[in-house]
Order: sequence, then structure tokens, then C-alpha cells
Amino acid sequence: MSKSKSTFYCQSCGAQSARWIGKCPSCNEWNTYVEEAVNKDDKPSPWTPPSEKTGRANKPQNINEITNSNDFRIDISDNELKRVLGGGIVPGSLVLLGGEPGIGKSTILLQLVLHTQGLRALYVSGEESEQQIKMRAERIGIKNDQCFILSETSTESIFQQIQQLQPQLLIIDSIQTLYGNTIESSPGSVSQIRGCTAELMRFAKETSTPVFIIGHITKDGAIAGPKVLEHMVDTVLQFEGDRNHVYRVLRTLKNRFGSASELGIYEMAGDGLREVSNPSEILLTHRDEAFSGIAIACTMEGLRPMLIEVQALVSTAVYGTPQRSATGFDLRRLSMLLAVLEKRCGFRLGAKDVFLNLAGGIKVEDPAIDLAVMCSVLSSSEDIPLNNKICFAAEVGLSGELRPVNRIEQRIKEAEKMGFEKFYLSSYHKKIEDLQNATNMKIVAVSKMDEVFSLLFG
Repeated sequence: MSKSKSTFYCQSCGAQSARWIGKCPSCNEWNTYVEEAVNKDDKPSPWTPPSEKTGRANKPQNINEITNSNDFRIDISDNELKRVLGGGIVPGSLVLLGGEPGIGKSTILLQLVLHTQGLRALYVSGEESEQQIKMRAERIGIKNDQCFILSETSTESIFQQIQQLQPQLLIIDSIQTLYGNTIESSPGSVSQIRGCTAELMRFAKETSTPVFIIGHITKDGAIAGPKVLEHMVDTVLQFEGDRNHVYRVLRTLKNRFGSASELGIYEMAGDGLREVSNPSEILLTHRDEAFSGIAIACTMEGLRPMLIEVQALVSTAVYGTPQRSATGFDLRRLSMLLAVLEKRCGFRLGAKDVFLNLAGGIKVEDPAIDLAVMCSVLSSSEDIPLNNKICFAAEVGLSGELRPVNRIEQRIKEAEKMGFEKFYLSSYHKKIEDLQNATNMKIVAVSKMDEVFSLLFG
């Protein structure tokens, strides 16, 4: 007879307790504990590889004696995905891809499988049939003889097919649909997600096979399941986008093999996702007439410079309390910049509504766009258009001073490539003359916000 008992798991961090408690002592979240049945029988693990197939050492090795293999990364044709992964796919890595429903998670990984020629890949889907995946592959229009499709949700059956096929790349769509017989709980529960991910991680490390798993997200935007899931995997990717826009953003939230601040941009088309190699062109609006409240900022996402159009609208408040709204920008930082304009520069914006928008549906946390935000607000407040050939990159302090930003050389080169004529930056940058000699644009170095207002608006 099997012995079973109930254990309570926290849906946020994965902590367990013998009884239900209202507040989790690990993550301090309320009402996150759920009851799940746990089987006490010692059942065999779904993944039991032969010891001679793994080729792993059974004794400790000196770090100086460990040698890296020549094929440290698997090269892929998708340059945007290659960028966010840190230069390619690392053998034995476990990558988690999260995003909203319908954003394109399955499409981007199916494109990865079809584009990677000469690599035997297995695409496991627990949500779609083989015929549905075939229809998507025909829409993408790429054929690959080494691509295999499996519609299965049982980890025991999946690992049986893996041992027969021995794929070089494994895709799981999605982790919330898998279940193992060793755990007596429904698919998508905390224990099932954690157990299935642990088996996939063991398979990836013992066979040096890269594994991509798709994860659903909650209404708050976090990946569904225990928080420990993000700690188990090597890389966490977030697929973002607005359904009203055709562009999708792939962000790196965690990466053990590269930078965790990279960003890739795609365009959703009828034949799949198309890479956007120059995002500055799509984030800038080409118009014949000059409008007030528009300024161009140069931001950095990882090692990639991008030009973003900052739009502001300042109007008299109709009601008693002025409104403050920001799309793609931190609302609290906008309030701070408006307070700097009020206190240090003498502009009375306390009784006016201020609306801010970053064109293209992208979210930016780089403080280098502070100067462009304040210039767009002043342009809308004074109803004076800015020259569309001016670019800004500087952080604004609480005393109204302009602070230097990092990688200013790459920002200047990107603005020059897009045809800008003037570049406003902080005068506290070192070697301003060298920056001027390295470009054909005019470098304008300023130290305070009131100097910027005098140069732009007289």
C-alpha cells in the first residue's frame, strides 16, 4: 500500500509546510500556500541514463585540470536570440522563456528549431497537436529534416522517446502542462513544476543537451509556478509586447553565461517573427512637420545603443488635482524630474497635467533619457518645437545638474549614423574634445538644466 500525505507549498517561493499558514515566512507573501498530495513510495526517476553515456567524472577534479570543449556555444542564425543568450546556445544549458498568451513564445522557439540546420531537435508540445505545429511550420516556410515533433505531457513517455531519438536540442512547450507519475498532484502545481524542471535540468547537465522550456506568466507578469523555478534554470528570457503593436521585445532577466541586460527586438509578420537589426529606425517617427513636446533620447540596452522618441503633453488641469501619467517610463521618476523643474528652474507645473509616452511601446529604465524627458516637457509647456536633428543623453540630478552617463562614445556613433547634427551631453564627461574630434556632429556640453533651456528656447 502506498503511503501518502498532504503537504502545503508556497506558490511564490516553493517553501513547504506541514500545515496551512497565512503568511509565508520565506517570501513574506500572503495566502500563497496550497495543499498537495505527496506520495511516499520510492518510485524510480523518469530520467535514468546509463553511466557510460554520460561521460561524467565520479571524483572531484582540480579546476586547473578542467578543459573547455572547443564547441562551447552552438551557433544559431537568429541574431537577436543569439544576442540575448550571450553569443549562442551553451551545451547543457536550461533556458526558461516566459511571456503572455499569444505573444509568440511557441513561434520563436519553432523558428529556432527550423532555422538550426544540421542539429537534431525534438519539439515537445503539451498544448498543441502535431498537425497544429505542422501548420505553423508551413506558415513560417522553413523545412528541416532534423526536426521532430512530439505531443506528450507525461515525463516518463517523453524521456523514453528522448533515449531513442537522442536529440541535440530539446524544446518543452510548456512546463505547466507536464506531469510525472512520481508526484501525486495535478499538472501545473508547484510540486509538479519543480519536479519536472529538476528532471529536465538533470537531463541537460548529464547529456550536455540544451533545453528550452516555455513558462506561462501570471496576471502580475511573473512566471507562473514557484520562484525557485527561476533559480534552477541557467537563463530566464521574458518575451514582451503590446498586441496593438507589431513589435516584440525579448529581454534577458537572468543569464549565467552572458549579460543580463541585453534586449532583442522582433516584428510579428504573417510568416513568423522577423528580426529587427536596427531598432532606432522603428522607434523614431519620420514626419515632415515639427511638433512641440517631442525629444529624441539615446539609451543603452546592454551593449546596444538605441534612439527613442520621447513624447510629452502638458496642459492646464481641468480638475483640482493635476494628473501625472507615464507610458514606458517610471512614474515616480517623472514626478521627481517635474519637481526639479519646479524647484531649480522656476517652471510652474504643479497646476498642470503632464502626460509622457515613449513611442514604440518600449519600456526604458536607463537614466540617460532624463534630459530628453525634461526637454520634451518644456517644449510642450512652452509650445515650441525642438529641432528634430538634436539628440540628448544625460542624467538629471536633484539639484538640476546634468550627470554623465556610460558608453557615451557608442551613443554618439548611433546618433551620427541616424543623421543627427547636435548631441547634448553633460559637461562632466572626461575628454570632451576627443569626443568632438571623433564625430562630425556638434557636441554641446552643458552642466545645468537652466543652461539647456537657454540654448534650446532662448
